[in-house]
Amino acid sequence: MRKIMFVGRVGCGKTTLTQAMQGTQIRYHKTQYINHHAKIIDTPGEYAQTKTLARGLALYSYEADVVGLLLSATETQSLYPPNLIGAVNREVIGVVTQIDRPDADTEQAMAWLRLTGCEHVFGVSAVTGEGLPELLEYLDGPGQIPDHLLA
Repeated sequence: MRKIMFVGRVGCGKTTLTQAMQGTQIRYHKTQYINHHAKIIDTPGEYAQTKTLARGLALYSYEADVVGLLLSATETQSLYPPNLIGAVNREVIGVVTQIDRPDADTEQAMAWLRLTGCEHVFGVSAVTGEGLPELLEYLDGPGQIPDHLLA
């Protein structure tokens, strides 16, 4: 499996998804610092939400093969600007989390992630396991060089 770095706002499900992908018991744990696992880098939401901490995400992205932009299906707005992936020198995918929640608007969250430039967007639930096999299968596949890096 290619190494993925999860980025997203506080509470979007980065750590819970990390636990689900590793097959460990899901329990709430507030990420206080960047956690390196064998194939996953779990980042605190504050790094994505704070301009001065965001520099750390840029540095740690060099440790990953893929950057995963996470967005909860319950969000009322996107954290990410349009065409964001043009500034990233790694493959970037979108991951919509919490798709099992009753207040989820999965299609809206997917549309926001596509606006960033993500060609591959996955809907997942760490609680029910829905969408996890597809995400894991994609990460197990061969590495792809994004078009914007070929230019």
